[in-house]
Amino acid sequence: MDGVGANYNPRTVEEVFRDFKGRRAGLIKALTTDVEEFYQQCDPEKENLCLYGFPSEQWEVNLPAEEVPPELPEPALGINFARDGMQEKDWLSLVAVHSDAWLLAVSFYFGARFGFDKSDRKRLFNMINDLPTVFEVVNGAAKNNQKEKSSVSNHSSTKSKSNPKPPPAEEEGLDDDDEDEEEDDDDEHGETLCGSCGENYASDEFWICCDICEKWFHGKCVKITPARAEHIKQYKCPSCSNKRARP
Repeated sequence: MDGVGANYNPRTVEEVFRDFKGRRAGLIKALTTDVEEFYQQCDPEKENLCLYGFPSEQWEVNLPAEEVPPELPEPALGINFARDGMQEKDWLSLVAVHSDAWLLAVSFYFGARFGFDKSDRKRLFNMINDLPTVFEVVNGAAKNNQKEKSSVSNHSSTKSKSNPKPPPAEEEGLDDDDEDEEEDDDDEHGETLCGSCGENYASDEFWICCDICEKWFHGKCVKITPARAEHIKQYKCPSCSNKRARP
């Protein structure tokens, strides 16, 4: 499995954090944009399965490593068994929590193996802690500030969020209260998180909002360009597009 073998060993805090971000992105993808495919792969009739995230931002459902002990900490075993009899939302939340625990275990395994001292461990944890957890992204806890986004999109969810401020002509003659309000608005937009990768809003990136679940996404994460967005009357994210009644 890519990124799990003995030949992959990030040795610095920055390398371990980059490894963490890649694996995290893969897990979030499995539990959000690729959730239909992930759900189908976790057949309760199969053997004990694990959800792996790789540094390449890819994911895989597979059997656990055969060697004991394994090269790296293993993800939660038997997630497919837990799927049987649980509501999908609750099951995804359970997998997300275990995924968060696994990500920390892998990162601090590298830290221990390569002798990170107290300050390095603290720095690594602080870098990790600045990102929302997989659980927060999957359950929407990280997007509370997305509810009041009409001022950003101008009631058009397919417009780019790269320029949330009013046009220059409207800025002339603004009083202090208006300027303070704009600063607060910018702060709010900066905390908006992508429903796919969980990363923060950036002013130089194109974003698009799902008209169904009202989550914002990087255009690149859902493969939507600004030109294509102009022709979309109602945008549905991959998760909402794939939703259908399941037994």
